[in-house]
Amino acid sequence: KALLRIVLVLITFPALAQEDELPAAQDPKVRDKIQAARVAYITDQLALTPEEAEKFWPIYREFSEKRREVRQQLKVNRQTADPNKTTEQIEREMVEQQFKVKQQELNLEKDYSGRLLQVISAQKLRTLPDAERRFRQMILEQIQRRQMQQERQRNLQDQSQKRLQERNN
Repeated sequence: KALLRIVLVLITFPALAQEDELPAAQDPKVRDKIQAARVAYITDQLALTPEEAEKFWPIYREFSEKRREVRQQLKVNRQTADPNKTTEQIEREMVEQQFKVKQQELNLEKDYSGRLLQVISAQKLRTLPDAERRFRQMILEQIQRRQMQQERQRNLQDQSQKRLQERNN
């Protein structure tokens, strides 16, 4: 039932919001809907009890925010490359920066995993990355479906306009 509710919520989205690698949405209401769907989906996938969920989500949100900050720093570093350096130097720095970001993410995961293990079982924690991945995939598939529907609608409108113009000529 929870999965069905999530799918229904996703179908009603006019656009989709950013969550790690997800495309950004301009509308805060959409972002909130996606966040709510994410909470419902992960809670369902991990089979969190209400008590576990109450303790899990504040820690998980904090972790997600810090992970987002680490990734954002990589983007900032890419945009602020020294123009006096050669492309090769810049690329080498980016490779080093990526390793630093991965290490920071790993350190975050270790820290927050310890905190989360005080709230949920190790089995549930091991399920978390897969649940996150499946949710992201579900959202991306929804985006693709919407884009294809919009493209079909544009094509139909274009065809209708073309027919109308042909009739008028």
